[in-house]
Amino acid sequence: MKINTIVAEYNPFHNGHAYHIAEAAQKTGADYTIVIMSGNYVQRGAPAVLDKFTRARMALQNGADLCLELPTYYAASSAEYFATGAVTLAEKLGVVTHLCFGTECDDLEYLKQASRILVDEPEEFCKLLAENLREGLSFPMARQKALLDYSPDLREKADILECPNNILGLEYIKALYRRNSNIEPISIPRIGKDYLDESLDETYSSARALRKVLGCTDDTDSRIALIENQVPENVYPLLQQAHENNEFLFSNDFSTVLHYKLLNEQSMGFEDYLDVSYELSGRIQNHLYEFQDYEQFCDLLNSKDMTYTRISRCLLHILLDMKKYQMTDYQAHDYVSYARILGFRKESTPLLSAITQNASIPLLSKPADAKTVLDANAYAMLMDEVRMSDIYQSILSQKSQKKMAHEFRTPLVIL
Repeated sequence: MKINTIVAEYNPFHNGHAYHIAEAAQKTGADYTIVIMSGNYVQRGAPAVLDKFTRARMALQNGADLCLELPTYYAASSAEYFATGAVTLAEKLGVVTHLCFGTECDDLEYLKQASRILVDEPEEFCKLLAENLREGLSFPMARQKALLDYSPDLREKADILECPNNILGLEYIKALYRRNSNIEPISIPRIGKDYLDESLDETYSSARALRKVLGCTDDTDSRIALIENQVPENVYPLLQQAHENNEFLFSNDFSTVLHYKLLNEQSMGFEDYLDVSYELSGRIQNHLYEFQDYEQFCDLLNSKDMTYTRISRCLLHILLDMKKYQMTDYQAHDYVSYARILGFRKESTPLLSAITQNASIPLLSKPADAKTVLDANAYAMLMDEVRMSDIYQSILSQKSQKKMAHEFRTPLVIL
């Protein structure tokens, strides 16, 4: 049995995602496709524009057979943690044969060569990296420069290492190497607009461009129609319904709760939170009374050694009470201790049976059963996830003026 895994956010799901699922299935000859998807928060340090169950439904309607949740400690972290958490989850299922990811290039061998250096960390490479960091370069830039100086043959295609999907692909391969995994990495070249492009293409625009349209507050009724050709036919009604119910969430929807959290803890500083440095903690304290909203504060804290995205992630970690010690503890227990089902297709029952028989971690379909199914560490991780989802659902409830949903009472998506 060939089983392919795709790691995704689907924020929101669009034509490029549908293409990726179909192309990956064809390229691998997979019998089933598992999607490991970010929950209610995403890697750039923001809430998902739609809740995880709605996005899981979109995936299942367009080629996925099973949708599992990537815990927020990895879903809303750096590319390395994001990839390591996802690869670890895929590996522990015991059945995955392929991992397919989108790239801006189709040079898998280049990514493998670079990944091997980054995993092995030769002494000369480490010296070059340390020198670059001392010169004040951000870690991603320092690492890239060290890599190219250590291995000049990589310079010919150095631009490969500057593209977001390629960087993430690099991290997937690194994680597979570190785990000595038998899962085969497969790259699928991205089609359509660039990842960072905010303009609308005829049919293959980026998720960023779609979020820009969904976030517009002026003339929204006509604007929502602009993306009808950008998404599969079965996805557009879900987007229309979310628009009608005012269910799209963005970073600024969390501004008040973030500001409260920062004000409440300013005297203690923020260094205990995941990714937050001493310097950033000080900048937050010094500029706290200039806070206007989430996105404005990210811009205000921006500096040459720290990107907007990392600052946004740090603020999200503070908001969600994500501590460094907790990540260390999860790492000590090999990152992921359970596989949480968000949804599946009925005809994928053989896949679920295979996972149940071969997985090294519990397959959780009902959070209410967690106490009897999970060990103490896995249960703690799940309760962290429930707590963070409650914050998301609370904001969503206020915005949509609907009753707040709860993790234990939200049914799986079954198609």
